[in-house]
Amino acid sequence: MALPWAKTLEDSADYSQVVEPYLPQLYELPGKVIDAVSNRDSLIELYKNTNPLVSGLGFSIFLGAIFLVASEVNRNYSQVDRAWSLLPTIYNAHFAAWSHLNGLPSRRVDLVLLWSVIWSARLTFNYWRKGGYNIGSEDYRWEIIRGKVPPALFFIFNVTFISFMQSILLFLLAAPTYIILIASQHEPEITAADIGFTAVELGLILSEWISDQQQWDYQTAKKEYQQTAKVPRGCKFTQEDLDRGFITSGLWAYCRHPNFAAEQTIWILLYQWSCYASKTFYNWAGLGALFLLMIFQGSTQLTESITSGKYPEYKFYQKQIGAHIPSLTPYRTPTAVPKVIRTSDLAKRQKPKQK
Repeated sequence: MALPWAKTLEDSADYSQVVEPYLPQLYELPGKVIDAVSNRDSLIELYKNTNPLVSGLGFSIFLGAIFLVASEVNRNYSQVDRAWSLLPTIYNAHFAAWSHLNGLPSRRVDLVLLWSVIWSARLTFNYWRKGGYNIGSEDYRWEIIRGKVPPALFFIFNVTFISFMQSILLFLLAAPTYIILIASQHEPEITAADIGFTAVELGLILSEWISDQQQWDYQTAKKEYQQTAKVPRGCKFTQEDLDRGFITSGLWAYCRHPNFAAEQTIWILLYQWSCYASKTFYNWAGLGALFLLMIFQGSTQLTESITSGKYPEYKFYQKQIGAHIPSLTPYRTPTAVPKVIRTSDLAKRQKPKQK
């Protein structure tokens, strides 16, 4: 059978029983796909008879090659970024579809898919409105990294990390769902704990929406202020807020990156859900969440090094407020901050010159 029968709930998270025996299928999969590609029924049978963790992993490796070619041809290294909000949900949908096709208990996996779809919809919308899907758009941080390393070294970085490792990471984020799928053979019905996990996941997604909306409102007001040298009418931000250059109100008053904090917690919680379902304290499926934490640490350091260089007050913000772990007290503007030439003042100085 393509899915192992775990004798106990603990066995459903045992790497030597639920992963290792099926890895040979990964090496055989490309040839089998080529043989079955001309026949729709054969493809469905191959899909049903291949371990879902293996087929998902194989697909992520295949996508890594696509990302690599697309990024090098277009000289745009945000190919994975465009798929980031979609792939974990696609993999969760894959586990759900596989369980349905094989007539296995799927209610708990369907519950994972429910909040995952909502997560994807929110994140995809936020990425879209920021212009992420516009032709030629690219994360500004890739350009900065390209400027600091030799082309050959950046190519190696693209092959290893940007294209393949990130693609596999997005699959590993959904790997805990595989354990929940196996555990459902023993406990097929949705439990009160499953409902609790789902409620918390939805709460975290809501907090992401709130923090991203607060950031959007601030950046929109700041952009208009920079263009007109006037605080936008009806704006909830003061001139001091907009001159600061970065948001320090709402959730951002207690955490420098509340959206990042929620994002990491979402996938840590899914991993904890798999631990609960398998009655284990820890298991191999935590690799995805662990790698995600490492990426966010590196990304946050790079982003903040750029921000602190642009806005002098940001260093005070860093001292008072935690990056991902919320502070108990809100941010307070220091009594004395470095002198900053405000956008409005700059506009006034330029007017006499134009005359």
